Amino acid sequence: MTNEPPLPDTPALKIDTSVPHGARMWNYWLGGKDYYPVDQVAGDQFSETFPDIVDIARLSRHLLARIVRYLAGEAGVRQFLDVGTGLPTVDNTHELAQRTAPSSRVVYVDNDPLVLMHARALLVSTPEGATDYIDADLRDPDTILARAAATLDFNEPVALMLMGILGYASDQENPHAIVKRLMDALPSGSYLAMWDGVNLVTGAALDEAQDNYNESGGVPYNLRSPEQITAFFDGLELVEPGVVSLPLWRPDPSPFEVPSAVDALCGVARKP
Repeated sequence: MTNEPPLPDTPALKIDTSVPHGARMWNYWLGGKDYYPVDQVAGDQFSETFPDIVDIARLSRHLLARIVRYLAGEAGVRQFLDVGTGLPTVDNTHELAQRTAPSSRVVYVDNDPLVLMHARALLVSTPEGATDYIDADLRDPDTILARAAATLDFNEPVALMLMGILGYASDQENPHAIVKRLMDALPSGSYLAMWDGVNLVTGAALDEAQDNYNESGGVPYNLRSPEQITAFFDGLELVEPGVVSLPLWRPDPSPFEVPSAVDALCGVARKP
């Protein structure tokens, strides 16, 4: 753990180290250092039952790179709203986007106090572009939109990034309505990029691992069906190859065999 002070003008941060947290467990699986013993224990228990979670964590980072390269390159997007940012790591959204298009503007959103402590790493921008960090909850889209408008121009296309975050919203909280509210505020030519967990490959072992985590005191994560994942893109134009397993979305050229599917689906779609 690092001992960076809170960002200026923020209240004292309270980090609960008695229960595991999804962002910190993800950092552990990715080989990072920003987690507590409770996260390591929960992460080990999860991966012992469902070893593929470590592969999914790594594949999700590779997916982010491919998607942002596509959006900033071929699609020509210059604005990104990354909700559920997670802990900073190598090749964050702004680094990837500004590497392709230095004028890219990126707003990150998360409500984890540990992410807030490390937000300085997300606020480094090219001179031509801009980055910002918003301490807000996915379940409060109106606050996200109001505060993001200080950095992003909602008259121009925006890529809404929801990478592995929607599973933390329960069906009762209606994540599909949250996504619709966010996308409704964005103009034609904007994009939705998202991925989340399913259980199509593993079966009982994944259900057991997920149930154990959900009972640990951390924020529960909800696996969804392929139909529920696809429904997030209703009214949008899916980019080829559509809704697919993480490693199958426009994989980089490789001399090796086609990667196997994992229990996570992703997609990118354009708002007409």
